[in-house]
Amino acid sequence: MEVTLDFVRIGLKRCRYITTAKVETAVYLALVLEKPLLIEGPAGVGKTEVAKVLAELFDTDLVRLQCYEGLDEARALYEWNYQKQLLRIQADTAQEQDWQAVSAHIFSRDYLLERPLLRAISAPRKVVLLIDEIDKADEEFEAFLLEVLSDFQVSVPELGTLSATHRPVVVLTSNRTRELSEALKRRCLHLYIDFPGVQEEAEIIALKVPDLDEKLQRQVARFVGGLRKLDVKKAPSIAETLDWARALLALGVKALDAPTVRQTLNLILKYEEDIRRAEGRVGDLLRASS
Repeated sequence: MEVTLDFVRIGLKRCRYITTAKVETAVYLALVLEKPLLIEGPAGVGKTEVAKVLAELFDTDLVRLQCYEGLDEARALYEWNYQKQLLRIQADTAQEQDWQAVSAHIFSRDYLLERPLLRAISAPRKVVLLIDEIDKADEEFEAFLLEVLSDFQVSVPELGTLSATHRPVVVLTSNRTRELSEALKRRCLHLYIDFPGVQEEAEIIALKVPDLDEKLQRQVARFVGGLRKLDVKKAPSIAETLDWARALLALGVKALDAPTVRQTLNLILKYEEDIRRAEGRVGDLLRASS
């Protein structure tokens, strides 16, 4: 399959992902240069969706590593199936097998539990590896990750070096809760995705909630855009915009008004202080979105 910029552009559109030329170019270059793509931006702008769309585009598996504080190599790379090993040891001991023969069995691939990184490397075909919210992992794990992303191979002492037969497509996402190391950034192509403009978000709503009135689609996009400009603790994500649009459709709403907005603000704002702040500005936001 030849990867071209048109292939990426048309493929993203076919997968119902509304994007920009900057995003299309970054994705294309990451594919042809076979470099990891680091996507940064606010939570809820569609960073993770890029990896999902790529898996759909190439009709392949999405292998996801969700990062969190305290994530270590064992959870990300591999572990030995200790229970299965113990059962094998007990069975072989009962048959009076010597330790050399026993260890040859229990330290084989049959007893290895593949975690996301090893699963992506050892996959029989090219997969998409999503390393989600890398900024939540510790700096020590980030340093370990550099080794894997450099050569796409891992060393298992009992088995030797396991190398990728098919280099995976790698997407890393970050909400920028902390700065990532320069070393990691050097190994990746960088892309920043911000919240969409009103026109782009209206297109997303039209694509995902097509039964919503066209005028209301634009009104919702403008209203949510206004909410994001307020000093709120958590700006509404695209997913929350779509949830609100679907709720308005279910309620049979044809146009936004103050009572409807106040009754449904909890669908797009998830902190009580944000809701109270927005309630005082509903009138202004409605006038701006009309």
